[in-house]
Amino acid sequence: MSGTPHSLTLSNGTPIPTLGLGTWQSAPDVVGAAVKAAIKAGYRLIDTATCYQNEEAIGTAILELIKEGVVKREDLFITTKAWTNEIAPGKLEPALEESLKRLKTDYVDLYLAHMPTAFNDDMTEKIAVSVEEIWKQFDAIHKKGLAKAVGVSNWNEKQIKKALDLNLTPVHVSQVELHLYFPQNEHVAFCKKHNIIVTSYATLGSPGRVDFQLPNGGKLEWAPAPQDMEDQSVKDLAKKHGKTPAQILLRHTLQRGLTMIPKSTNEARIQENHDIFDFQLTHDDMAKLQGTQVSQRLFLQDFMEGHPEDAFADERLKK
Repeated sequence: MSGTPHSLTLSNGTPIPTLGLGTWQSAPDVVGAAVKAAIKAGYRLIDTATCYQNEEAIGTAILELIKEGVVKREDLFITTKAWTNEIAPGKLEPALEESLKRLKTDYVDLYLAHMPTAFNDDMTEKIAVSVEEIWKQFDAIHKKGLAKAVGVSNWNEKQIKKALDLNLTPVHVSQVELHLYFPQNEHVAFCKKHNIIVTSYATLGSPGRVDFQLPNGGKLEWAPAPQDMEDQSVKDLAKKHGKTPAQILLRHTLQRGLTMIPKSTNEARIQENHDIFDFQLTHDDMAKLQGTQVSQRLFLQDFMEGHPEDAFADERLKK
């Protein structure tokens, strides 16, 4: 359908697909099949991170598809992220080199600082390194060609502005929690002003977050929250357009001019999430969805609390 972009353009001129496959909570034994299903369905962006512990399986799956002639490396957009211990002083380049080995590639298309807060390896000690010092490391790896683009995740606007004010490599992407019930209007406006592409995670309201298990098998406590896919306007529009609530939420995000990375390991759902380019929400449809009065962050990243670079410190004060 005309007017429906399959990609946006980063400030360095590189295209970034508007829809990618998220892989948080996708275990190594299932993520490979999910990646293959996604690429065969038309996805070209695959999003991972060191702390997801699935880079190796993703790299293997991609390499197999390349060898089979299904896709070329240059046609893919691979994103990974440096965890809190990897953004500590002197740690970033070696960490990226290890990610590249696991992903079986010479470069990533996008490398993100997963958080603005540096910690030691087991996260028992906060490391008081500023976002400016963190960004200097990202500038260095970008200039070496190890990452075609660099960006941030879970940073606030003030932190991004500090990175921009260094006049080094600009922040190309900001990946943040963003969904119907947490629309991030101020953050989106800030990023558009500074020519930064916004990537939404938890675009569907992260219904699977309650199943998240820590490496030790423990589970996190989640505050009660309304479910985006149960919103009556979403259900009404799904019926109107002959689509699912998930497709309505994804299409809404697409028409806001954003990119997104819905997670799934279910082949049918991976295909369903991709089938959003054949219809359009009207102006009235968009207005109906944007009229929600709910604005609730699901991922407060409580481990950041007390760190000098806690991105959500101001929000914690309001609670």
